[in-house]
Amino acid sequence: MKIDWNRRTCARRGHITYAPAEDRLRERLHAATALGDAWRCLRCGDFALGAPHGSGPAADAPLVPRGKALRDLIVMRFIAAERVVRGLFVLLAAVAVWRFSNSRAAVRKLFEADLTVFRPVARHFHYDLDHSPVVDSIRKTFEYRHSTLQIVAVALAAYAIIELVEGVGLWLLKRWAEYLAVVATAAFLPLEIYELTEKVSWLKIATLVVNILAVLYILLSKRLFGLRGGRAAFEAERHSASLLEVEAAAGEPALDGGRDGGGR
Repeated sequence: MKIDWNRRTCARRGHITYAPAEDRLRERLHAATALGDAWRCLRCGDFALGAPHGSGPAADAPLVPRGKALRDLIVMRFIAAERVVRGLFVLLAAVAVWRFSNSRAAVRKLFEADLTVFRPVARHFHYDLDHSPVVDSIRKTFEYRHSTLQIVAVALAAYAIIELVEGVGLWLLKRWAEYLAVVATAAFLPLEIYELTEKVSWLKIATLVVNILAVLYILLSKRLFGLRGGRAAFEAERHSASLLEVEAAAGEPALDGGRDGGGR
């Protein structure tokens, strides 16, 4: 079943109507009904009762994402949310490493005390807790130099800031954020591939695939770095998505066909 994102969005956020000053367009976007005036929604193309949300020259009509542009908007918002969530988790990790670097002795003492509590349980299940790979890895961190841990904390904080800035920019549909997302994500792909050579896990594979798809999607859909016509072609595509402009370019007989084919 194909999802009609235009009507789905209008059902959630409401219709967006506009009364153009040009008489020919005004007549085509307006309908008089027994319940009052109705205006065609610029997003879904349905008529909505009530006064228009705006009026003026057709060139000043609001640019309403619809069809493919609306689907792209939803995908970009999803990527933006993922970046913000990831940035917050990395920022928490940076704070934890920084605090740990300043209180390693206390944390180590607490860890060894907790380990003593769990030793009887581990012996009961015939598990050598003192030689566990996880315990060994944690103990190794206690041997890291204070300066090394602080560098790790600063690096994590910088990465978190990049992710948060990227996420906010993508949510606001800023083009610089799209470039940042592509460059930053692509820069870490070699590291993710290297980690797979060290140890393979489904989580690492899934993360790598998602990041590769995100880079390709943003590159192609947003026409970055001159791809598929570059910014000029991207802006032309955005403006052509407006129902008002589609109808302005179409003849009167093509009204229904132009509306029904607009990204559905």
